[in-house]
Amino acid sequence: MRVISGTARGTKLLSQEGRNTRPTLDRVKEALFSIIQFRLKNANVLDLFAGSGALGIEALSRGSKFATFCDNNKGAIQTITKNIENTKVQNKSLVLQMDYQTALDTLRNEKFDIIFLDPPYRENFALEAIKKIIEYNLLTNEGIIIVETDDLNKAKEISEISKIEVFDIRKYGKVILIFIRKE
Repeated sequence: MRVISGTARGTKLLSQEGRNTRPTLDRVKEALFSIIQFRLKNANVLDLFAGSGALGIEALSRGSKFATFCDNNKGAIQTITKNIENTKVQNKSLVLQMDYQTALDTLRNEKFDIIFLDPPYRENFALEAIKKIIEYNLLTNEGIIIVETDDLNKAKEISEISKIEVFDIRKYGKVILIFIRKE
């Protein structure tokens, strides 16, 4: 796993051993960032369920202004912190070790241009996180949420949440990216 483009291009990223994290494949990450490339400049990014921090770090490498990383796993936090140091983006980063609900409560007065949600696939954390994001109005007017899942039914469930719109769905092998914005 590496940073694909930008100021930290080619830097190898650490990932946590075991089943606690599932890093986004480079080919999926490359496709994702190709889709959102024009949204990255000076963006404020939230990488919820950050794992290794690869998505937030890629955004920073490509010109985002600031990234907040959140994970509740101590090992993941250590990995994120090392990856931030290795890519030299400490001054543009905030790392929170807490569950996603507490993190969203903590960040309730912030605004984000891009929110990455890559929760454990078998949980309904993405649905609950999206509801809180909308309730707290955490997205800027042009902001987007990107959910990574392996279940196409999630897109239907997400589209039933009020005040949001699923505007794109992309499938890469077993990985599905769902793009969401305010209605």
